[in-house]
Amino acid sequence: MITFVEQTGSTNADLLSRLGAGEHVREGDWLVAQRQVAGRGRQGRQWFDGAGNFMGSIVVRPGPGDPPAHSLALATGLAVYEAVLPLCPDPSALMLKWPNDVLLGGAKLAGILLEAAGGAVVVGIGVNLRAAPQLPDRRTIALADVTTPPAPADFAERLAAAFEAEIVRWRSHGLELLLRRWQAAAHRPGTPLKVHDASGETLAGKFAGLDASGALLLRRADGKTQAVHAGDVVIE
Repeated sequence: MITFVEQTGSTNADLLSRLGAGEHVREGDWLVAQRQVAGRGRQGRQWFDGAGNFMGSIVVRPGPGDPPAHSLALATGLAVYEAVLPLCPDPSALMLKWPNDVLLGGAKLAGILLEAAGGAVVVGIGVNLRAAPQLPDRRTIALADVTTPPAPADFAERLAAAFEAEIVRWRSHGLELLLRRWQAAAHRPGTPLKVHDASGETLAGKFAGLDASGALLLRRADGKTQAVHAGDVVIE
């Protein structure tokens, strides 16, 4: 089920509040806003509220036998990728960037924010359909820059179907298939990257794929390969 609201502060914050109050929010139910006035991105960044864009959240309840909850970031990225891919005039321009960005022509098209709430995970997704923000540290793009975008409500239906299919794969086939599919949709091995890690250090190297847990593998200039478990990645 998809619930649409005209305006809210943040769809993630709304679902977190409902979970915190003890309300049972069913897995598979979406909350989608036409306008967010206090949207959030990773590391506390403000999320752009562009009219005509997609802004929505859903709750996932990982259970016994499911892959680690952190891998939902990769599964969600794949769901967004699959939902957007048929809409792109040049599908080869669409790619994933670790851990949870979707790029079009090398510019940021979509962002994902996962927040834990007890035993549940709130997954927030923003996709630039009509307009993209101007950011000081990265290029951005909207789907409208390359084609006629769908209405947010139509895209919500498309994304909900792709997300449901991805979660079924995540649960049924585990990390191995997820990591293989994610890497097939990402930038090529050997792509130069810079990583600003959680400690504030900047690491430079080349993309060497993902390890068995989904961590980014960075091949450094000295030939050693380093696993990165958290951080912001910039393609050089």
